[in-house]
Amino acid sequence: MLYQESGQFVTAYQQDKRFFRLKQERRAFAALLAFAFLLVPVIGNDYWFSAILIPFLVLSLAGLGLNLLTGYAGQLSLGSAAFMAVGAFATYNFHLRIEGLPLVASLILGGLTAGGVGLLFGLPSLRIKGFYLIVSTLAAQFLVQWVFTNFSWFSNNSSSGVITAPPLQLLGTDLSSPVGRYLLTLTVVLAFGVLAKVIVSGELGRKWMAVRDMDTAAAVIGISVPKTKLLAFAISSFYLGIAGALWAFTYLGTVEPHGFDLSRSFQILFIIIIGGMGSILGSFLGAAFIVLFPILLSNLSSGLLAGSIDPGQLENFQKMIFGALIIFFLIKEPNGLAQVWQTIKQRLRVWPLRF
Repeated sequence: MLYQESGQFVTAYQQDKRFFRLKQERRAFAALLAFAFLLVPVIGNDYWFSAILIPFLVLSLAGLGLNLLTGYAGQLSLGSAAFMAVGAFATYNFHLRIEGLPLVASLILGGLTAGGVGLLFGLPSLRIKGFYLIVSTLAAQFLVQWVFTNFSWFSNNSSSGVITAPPLQLLGTDLSSPVGRYLLTLTVVLAFGVLAKVIVSGELGRKWMAVRDMDTAAAVIGISVPKTKLLAFAISSFYLGIAGALWAFTYLGTVEPHGFDLSRSFQILFIIIIGGMGSILGSFLGAAFIVLFPILLSNLSSGLLAGSIDPGQLENFQKMIFGALIIFFLIKEPNGLAQVWQTIKQRLRVWPLRF
């Protein structure tokens, strides 16, 4: 049996808090990390790194940031791209204007700046919720984009408003190659993914879920609902700011304010809907789907249909399928691909007796 639990007893509280309770899962995760860090840089090519792996990792981090806010804390938001833009432009300015500042420090400071902006736009959540909160965060989307477009100081007085990636160097190592950018992105995403797991498994994560399920009951048992909501906005925006900096510097290389428009916010929202809200794994599954599905459709169009569909029609076709899938997941599987994976694991535990 692939997921046999017999003989794997939990005898200490620390064992119960482990990320992966079964030894099969721990071995599989270690093998996945070894594959990602050691084998992929050897067998991968520039197309893999630049068009598939890096955008997948960055969108996973962005989806994780929104999932902390919406999936775990229950606060709705459509300002994800705005906080990504703040992180990208703040990281750029910190690295540009503070001489000798390491790249990692610039990333952290950019993320903290995005977290502060997210905290500011999270203040309305203390009085409003639901649809009205979505409108409030939507204001952040348009305001941030307007500021970066009309105040050229943020782009170092560039006439086009475009910012360019600073030298990607870490501990004296040049990471400007596709492999270097991939390893940098993978390391950052892994670190923040582990941190997110620690957060949601701890006291703060339980407070978020209590507020999400019923904020009145959470207040009754002594949880500070305003503080919990604001922390959710700050930490979520911090993650999105880091993701925005990686999107600008390790994926695109150059970016303008309109690169973080409303469609990017919807894309991140689709990631957590398809992948699964309230699930760290779901953020990665949803990002994989968002990145790989258009490539699959393009290959099917050029192969099976012999290129009979032009690119414009294919893009509209992709949007129609995405819309249909979102409706399907909301109705039939509201917990997304993460729940599908959990169902498969449950059946693997009794395989081959029943599958």
